[in-house]
Amino acid sequence: MRKLGKFLLFLLMITIIGGLAYFTWMIYTDLFDGKTVQTLQTEDPIIAIDDGSGATKKTERKSIGETISDIFTTEEPKQITYSETNSSGKYFYEQLNENQKILYNGFQESKKYLATGTYSIEYGNKFSSTLSAENGSEILGNDYQTAIEAFIQDNPDLFYIDISKMYLNMESTKRAFKTTYNVYIKPADGGNYYAKGFSSESQVNAAIMKIEEVRNYIKSKLTGNTYKDIKLIHDYLVDTIDYDSNYESIGSYTLYGALIDKKCVCEGYARAFKYLTDAAGINCVFMQGEATNSDGTTEKHAWNAVSINGSWYLIDTTWDDPIIVGRGYILSSVHYKYFLKGSDYFYKDHTLERQFTDKGKVFNYPTISVNNY
Repeated sequence: MRKLGKFLLFLLMITIIGGLAYFTWMIYTDLFDGKTVQTLQTEDPIIAIDDGSGATKKTERKSIGETISDIFTTEEPKQITYSETNSSGKYFYEQLNENQKILYNGFQESKKYLATGTYSIEYGNKFSSTLSAENGSEILGNDYQTAIEAFIQDNPDLFYIDISKMYLNMESTKRAFKTTYNVYIKPADGGNYYAKGFSSESQVNAAIMKIEEVRNYIKSKLTGNTYKDIKLIHDYLVDTIDYDSNYESIGSYTLYGALIDKKCVCEGYARAFKYLTDAAGINCVFMQGEATNSDGTTEKHAWNAVSINGSWYLIDTTWDDPIIVGRGYILSSVHYKYFLKGSDYFYKDHTLERQFTDKGKVFNYPTISVNNY
C-alpha cells in the first residue's frame, strides 16, 4: 500500500509540474506571440527625369518624379498564387541579385493582372532568410526598390501603373521560439495603384487595345531588316507625336501619351520607341541622363540605345522632332541628327546617368560604338 501511495503521489507531482509548465507556456505565448509590424519608407524617387529641349526648342521644362513608399501592415493579404518565371532577355533583369529577381519575377508573373489596379502579388516566406538576418527589412526594402526600377525600365507598356501606390508588406509572426514571415505587394487599403487618369480595369484594357493596334500596325510594316525597321519606328514617332510642352496630357511621360494622345515629353518618346522595337524583336534599352540644348541649358533627358549586328548605337527621337517657334522649315537632316549615333558624337551634349535614384543601384549599360552607324 505504501508503494502504491508513493506511486500515486509521484503521478500527482508529475501532473502538477506538467500543468504548471503548460500554464507557463500559455502565458508566454499569449504575451509574446503575434504579428510584429515594421515600417520602412524609401526616401529616393524611383524615377527622376526632366525633359531636355532640342536644338530648336525654346519651351521651359518642368520636373517630374515618382516615389516608392514601403509600408508594413497587419492586415491579412489577399491569397494569390505566384510562381517564379524566367525573365531572361530583359536587360536590367540580368543585373539583379537573387532576391531582386524573385521580386521582379513576381511582377512579371502578375503583369497580365495588374490592369485590375488592386491585384496582390504574394511571395509568402520566400524571403525568410533575409528578414531573419540583422537589418533584414531594410535589405529587402532596398532590393524591392532595385527590382521595381529594373522592371519599369524593361516594361514600358505599364503606362497605367503608379508605382508610388504599390506597397511592399512584410509581416513577421512569432509563436513561442519560432518566427515566420510573409511578404506581399498590394495597394493601400481601399485604394488602387492606377496612374493619374485611369480608374477602372475596363478603361485600362481599352487603352491597352489601342496601343496594341499601333504595335500591330508597325509589325505589319516591318521588313526584317534591322536598320530599316529601326528607321521605320523612329520616323513613325517623329511624324505622329507632338511634343507636349505644356505637360497637359495624362500620359505625357508614358507610352500612352506617345501612341494614343500623340502628345508627350522625352520619356514618352523613349518608352514608345522601346515598346515598338521590342515588338520588332530589336534589342533596345531605355536610357536617361542630362542633355545640353542649343541655348546652353542642361536638363534631365531620356533616349534609347539599339543593337545592330552586335554593336550598340544611340537614338534620341525627341531631339529629332524639334519644336518650331513661329514659321519655319526643318531640313530632313535635322530629323536624323541623333539617329544611330556613336558615343563620340552623341555624348558631346548628352550625359548618361547609371542610377535611377540617388542611393539606388548603379546599373550597367551597353558599350556604345564610338563611331556613328
